[in-house]
Amino acid sequence: MAKLKSRIAVEPFAHFDLPTHHLSISTLSLSQSTLYVGTRNGSLLLLSLNPTPTPTPTPNPPPIESVSLASLSRNVSLLRTVSVSGSPVESIFVLSEIGAVLVLSDGFLFITDSLLIHPVKKLGGLKGVSVVARRFRGTHSQSTDLTDNTSNSSKGQRILDKFGGVRTNGVKSKDLEQNREGNYVFALVIGKKLMLIELVLSSDLANASFVILREMQCFDGVKSMVWLDDSIIVGTINGYSLFSCVTGQSGVIFSLPDLSRPPLLKLLWRNWEVLLLVDNVGVIVDALGQPVGGSLVFRKGGPDSIGDLSSYVVVVRDGKMDLYHKKSGNCIQTLTFGVEGVGQCIVADEENRSGEFAAVATPTKVICYRKVPSEEQIKDLLRKKNFNEAISLVEELECEGELSKEVLSLFHAQVGFLLLFDLHFKEAVDHFLRSETMQPSEVFPFIMRDPNRWSLLVPRNRYWGLHPPPVPLEDVVDDGLLAIQRAIFLRKAGVETVVDERFLSNPPTRAELLESAIKNIIRYLEVSRQKDLTLAVKEGVDTLLMYLYRALNYVDDMEKLASSENYCIVEELETLLDGSGHLRALAFLYASKGMSSKALAIWRILARNYSSGLWKDLAVENGMHDGACVTSGRETAATEASNILEDSSDQDLVLQHLAWIADLNPALAVRILTSEKRTNQLSPDEVIAAIDPKKVEILQCYLQWLIEEQDSDDTRLHTLYALSLAKSAIESFNSESSSQSPDTGRQEHLKTPDIQRESLIQSPVRDRLQIFLQSSDLYDPEEVLDLIQDSELWLEKAILYRKLGQESLVLQILALKLEDSEAAEQYCAEIGRPDAYMQLLDMYLDPQDGKEPMFKAAVRLLHNRGESLDPLQVLETLSPDMPLQLASETILRMLRARLHHHRQGQIVHYLSRAVHIDARLARLEERSRLVQINDESLCDSCHARLGTKLFAMYPDDTVVCYKCFRRQGESTSVTGRDFKQDVLFKPGWLVTR
Repeated sequence: MAKLKSRIAVEPFAHFDLPTHHLSISTLSLSQSTLYVGTRNGSLLLLSLNPTPTPTPTPNPPPIESVSLASLSRNVSLLRTVSVSGSPVESIFVLSEIGAVLVLSDGFLFITDSLLIHPVKKLGGLKGVSVVARRFRGTHSQSTDLTDNTSNSSKGQRILDKFGGVRTNGVKSKDLEQNREGNYVFALVIGKKLMLIELVLSSDLANASFVILREMQCFDGVKSMVWLDDSIIVGTINGYSLFSCVTGQSGVIFSLPDLSRPPLLKLLWRNWEVLLLVDNVGVIVDALGQPVGGSLVFRKGGPDSIGDLSSYVVVVRDGKMDLYHKKSGNCIQTLTFGVEGVGQCIVADEENRSGEFAAVATPTKVICYRKVPSEEQIKDLLRKKNFNEAISLVEELECEGELSKEVLSLFHAQVGFLLLFDLHFKEAVDHFLRSETMQPSEVFPFIMRDPNRWSLLVPRNRYWGLHPPPVPLEDVVDDGLLAIQRAIFLRKAGVETVVDERFLSNPPTRAELLESAIKNIIRYLEVSRQKDLTLAVKEGVDTLLMYLYRALNYVDDMEKLASSENYCIVEELETLLDGSGHLRALAFLYASKGMSSKALAIWRILARNYSSGLWKDLAVENGMHDGACVTSGRETAATEASNILEDSSDQDLVLQHLAWIADLNPALAVRILTSEKRTNQLSPDEVIAAIDPKKVEILQCYLQWLIEEQDSDDTRLHTLYALSLAKSAIESFNSESSSQSPDTGRQEHLKTPDIQRESLIQSPVRDRLQIFLQSSDLYDPEEVLDLIQDSELWLEKAILYRKLGQESLVLQILALKLEDSEAAEQYCAEIGRPDAYMQLLDMYLDPQDGKEPMFKAAVRLLHNRGESLDPLQVLETLSPDMPLQLASETILRMLRARLHHHRQGQIVHYLSRAVHIDARLARLEERSRLVQINDESLCDSCHARLGTKLFAMYPDDTVVCYKCFRRQGESTSVTGRDFKQDVLFKPGWLVTR
């Protein structure tokens, strides 16, 4: 037998003792609020039931003998008793639709009214009936309607129909058809014959009769029978067989072993299934005899009788009633209603799917039970802290559709609170999350003591009132530990308690329980953040979530929540976070709420005091050295501060914190100044004034951004940028020059040990200076030139002199100082005058300042540009000291090129004259062409005959009259061709018409 459980599914509500001792109960039938009792002396008793409202079930229901019989007897009363026959009443069928009762006794069928007022009538024509079963059809059954199928009528019926339809009971079949008001079909076993009949009932039960629908051959010794849809299942001592009421065919379902209990069948109304008893095992089959689901294993010896009550199977034997769940097969409740050996026990149920009552009987008394409402069962299990049992019951009810969503949500919330007070925090939160009606604000009192900002938001929902009012988690843990200690003491004294065995065998510590409680409440609040809550509840969830993070020192979670979009109340948290040293989280919180000034103040403090351990940094966990760790922490503070300042348009705030960020990371300072995220840009004058003069690269990057990205045309900014680059270039040049001295090694050794940062801009400063000096026209070149006048920045000087238009100085620098012949020649080409090359040649030949003549450069110039120079001027310029072998070849080539250009010019001149003459001749020939006009000649435009009219001819040979010529114009022909735009070339010819 399945393990017994402590669930209270049914409770007694009525008790009835037979009025005389010589009566003995043989059968029962329960219908609504009435109970029919059949006795062994052939009497039929009618009892009226008056169930009182369902009381709250007690935790440990006592046996029925200990319950007040007077209180139970008040719920039942004997209405009437009638005598049916002198033999025991075997079966009772209540036909409540028409107020009739059908009784089987002494092999005959008797019928009477439901109130037992009229005399009992015996149905004639039926004798030796051993078993009767009423036909039931399932809810969605497609079973055959036997009463409308005349082909299934018996052979005797068809013979009688030929003679007018007279039956043995004296009623004509046609009259029967007219008097039928109900469809009550039964299966009878008479000997070895299975007979299907239909009761024909009218308002006067004295005229009751029956019609035989079908007869079939059956087995001997039928003990039990059930008729469901088109299948009739019969039980004999040999086994169970199935008959088809349509075809009459039969088949074996189960064969019973030898020495087994008598067969017993029970129709299960809920799912329209049939339970077959095989010894002490109940096998459930469908209407076709196929097993469905699992089997039910009953107590040893098997039951005397079986009933059906909602989702339970009720079995009785030896004064005990057991309730088994149909799906799980577990025995969920056992009740005692008589002493062992009391005799044959009987159980009766309501013949419907939603039956709530069951009646059991011993030979001398009847006890009625009713199903305890599901909610009351759940409450009872929760009171006894049988949480797993309660959850199983709820799951069963949910699968069967007996619980609404509201009740289900209420249950999960109630179980969650009970588990929480029972120190099972993980399971409690799991149930909280499954409840759709529970509000996150209901856990607020567990986190913060009342009164607080959110006290009025907490719904006063007591659910089923099974848990104490909410208190802070510390109190929950303390009370739970006290209960565990009390239970351990009681257990040693031999008193049973309901405390979890795990806690008794291994008592947890207060710290462990408190940590588990906080972790799971955190989990619930994190999920609740995703729900659609009111603003006040969102504020409570986020603020209290930060409280819990701080309690467990979850630094990463605190900072993640504070830096993301949140609804935290700053006033509730700033003192808490400041006092606990979680300044980073507080800074993130300030920033998320737009309190940038306070956030930046914290980041500044952290950057200055990082080494004092004001916050934990990931670099420490990664094993970095102390120096690198401190640097990483400071830069983190600077980075977070820069993220705030990049969005801020508060100029005073930006400039206030710019200095310390620039000290830690100049790149971040540049990012702040050049950010385009802010709505209003900073004033350049104020920014430039605030930048530390020592932070030259920051200033240069800012000026470069203003000029290149913001397209600033302020001459002051361009000049300032050029001057700053020029100063840096001079310093860089001097530094490079000094680095080549013998003292370089000593100077490197004396360098400061501070971490050297890479330059903000990777390109060399002189390259940037040269590019800017060439590209910009808005700076003051004279001011820049004054700055670099005494330096060695000759190329920069050349660019500036070029801006000032001093060509001679530019050529001197390029040719003589830099000795860049290619650049000098390129500059001459840009000037575009031949005298520039002559000037450059003169500089090569006479450098002055004691320098030797640059003959190779001069020869190169003559070689590249000699063709554009005047040979006489070149010869006059050449120095007498220049070796003849260097210049002879170049001069000879110049002369040859000069002669070549002269002759080439003559050729071009004469060719041009030839083309000109040819063009004049072609024009003359074109104008000299003749046109013949006859009487048939037409104007190509208006198509009028030309005759003796004036006409004109276009180059494309179209002829028009003078009138059309005036209208068309002399450059555009009839075809639309414009000869000024589309010139026509062709030889002359004579055109005839």
